[in-house]
Amino acid sequence: MNYQKITFLFLFLSFSLSAQIKQDSTANDSLKNTSKKGFFSDKDLSLIDSLVIETRYKSPLTANINYVIKGLEAKEKPTKKIPTSLLKERLKQLDNSSPFFIEYNPILENVINSYLKYRKKYYPALMAKAEYYFPMFEKYLDQFDIPLEMKYLAIVESALNPRARSRVGAKGLWQFMYLTGKQYKLNVNSYVDERQDPIKATIAACKYLSDLYDIFGDWDLALAAYNSGPGNVSKAIKRSGGYQNYWNLRQYLPRETAGYVPAFYATLYIFKYAKEHGLAPENPPIYHFATDTIQIKKTVSFDQITEVTGIETEMLQFLNPEYKLDIIPFVKNKKYSVTIPRNATIKFLEKEKELYALVDEDNAKREKPLPKYLELNQRLRYKVRSGDYLGKIAKKFGVRVSQIKKWNRLRSTNLKIGQRLTIFPRRL
Repeated sequence: MNYQKITFLFLFLSFSLSAQIKQDSTANDSLKNTSKKGFFSDKDLSLIDSLVIETRYKSPLTANINYVIKGLEAKEKPTKKIPTSLLKERLKQLDNSSPFFIEYNPILENVINSYLKYRKKYYPALMAKAEYYFPMFEKYLDQFDIPLEMKYLAIVESALNPRARSRVGAKGLWQFMYLTGKQYKLNVNSYVDERQDPIKATIAACKYLSDLYDIFGDWDLALAAYNSGPGNVSKAIKRSGGYQNYWNLRQYLPRETAGYVPAFYATLYIFKYAKEHGLAPENPPIYHFATDTIQIKKTVSFDQITEVTGIETEMLQFLNPEYKLDIIPFVKNKKYSVTIPRNATIKFLEKEKELYALVDEDNAKREKPLPKYLELNQRLRYKVRSGDYLGKIAKKFGVRVSQIKKWNRLRSTNLKIGQRLTIFPRRL
């Protein structure tokens, strides 16, 4: 890659990730008790993760955060710490078999022991999710020539919850912000959020990681840049005197990134040596190879599919997390499909006419129409009503007051009833 292309790519990613970087700012607060040497206390270690999983996501890993933080582990069976010599040997084996620099150090040792102490009971359910998602991840990671170990990044990001949402609006398995997702072709509309689409979001994450690797030529640094942005990693390299090894420049990275990469390594270690630590997955709800997709011909709800075909709504929600309202829209020139268990495909096709007849029947009875399909980057014209003010309108459409003023060239916040405003909504 020539110099001009690298420079352009760096500037592009720096701009596109500016919003993404903000999502980790609150993680800074949780790590302020770290010592000058970079070592974490036991309490800090229970909180380390890219987005501090327990406080941000509803998932099997987040069920007992207050119990964990207070250290009330009396009901838990004590977990023995791994002998340092054995851990060194295992980390050396992982390092030899991966393109990452997985070196032993006390920080990583403490993170691993902390995870085994505080989260061990949650791993079987998490590993069951991995049985479904990991084969899908590996397919696209291999396609983009990315290390297969990068699949563990989705655990650190979202605990494998495709509907995970951070406090600042990052969504999906790979936690894309709206603007970053948009630049990687993840579209959002009133019915569908492609950041929550496991396949489309995985492809976007692969492209993102490939771009970061093109900049740094190192997977550890690409991993760090995924969290804090390429600008912060480049600054850390410069401040370290030019070091390219993550562990040599770690102290110059933002604190949340200093905890993020060890969280990734710890997750990788625990999954690789799950058996040695007495961990085994629960039975997964379904395997990815046991699913099929069918393109829909009318706007249809999960409830209607369940009523006609008998496929459980919970299964449809698990297999189709991108549909925000549990409704699959039918839109001209767009192809929306439903993912179902493969053993239900024939029945679905046999019942298809019956399904769409039910849709027509329900539409005829419905008093209130379904939400209008609208791309969230499309413009709409809003008519100011009595009681409206800019803050209220901004909240309604998920935008800022400053944006509304800019779009409409408003010099003040005063509005008139009947006034028309141009809005580019982010939600409806």
